[in-house]
Amino acid sequence: MNDLKIIPPRSSVSFVLKKGQQLKVIDIEGEQVSDFICYNQSDPKEYLSSGRTIDYAETIFLTTGHPFYSNRSNIMFRIVEDTVGRHDFLLTPCSSDTFRIIYGHTNPHRGCHGNLSESLRGYGISPDDIPICFNIFMHVTVDGAPGKIAVLPPKSKPGDYVVLQAEMDLIIGMTACSAEMSNNWAFKPIGYQIFNGDSTKSNET
Repeated sequence: MNDLKIIPPRSSVSFVLKKGQQLKVIDIEGEQVSDFICYNQSDPKEYLSSGRTIDYAETIFLTTGHPFYSNRSNIMFRIVEDTVGRHDFLLTPCSSDTFRIIYGHTNPHRGCHGNLSESLRGYGISPDDIPICFNIFMHVTVDGAPGKIAVLPPKSKPGDYVVLQAEMDLIIGMTACSAEMSNNWAFKPIGYQIFNGDSTKSNET
């Protein structure tokens, strides 16, 4: 089960992660974001909530030890290892509208939102059911009083990773992000592994 799986550039996957299992998300080449979203497998109307998670943590900089909450204030997973320490939970998944409005593309890519929509369709999850994702490795800064945001190159280097432990049975959607600005203007793969229990330390990539 802990075989390394690869998400090709500008694509996504979906799968089930059972309670107690750990998911290791790996930036294989460095500076590549992965949009991550999850739902309660038994009731997909319960989903990962950025607002509740940030509210309860009292920080936008979520890392090792932080629990992540659903829209119903239940803990969905925790970060148990993090070699980067900087991720984003403010910005929505990129979409064809993102590329049209921000980048000025006339024939825009469907983006992470479109990729997630396709991957999650088999679980009965519609495009309108995809909220703000936890953007693993994404580097977003907030400039003090003006509140201006900036998307900077990820701080992750080749081989950096996070490990998430499921606190309920989850439907997972995960991408290798499609937005140029988020990934320092290059598109690379994302790797992931699934472990049963606390076994990641003895199975490092």
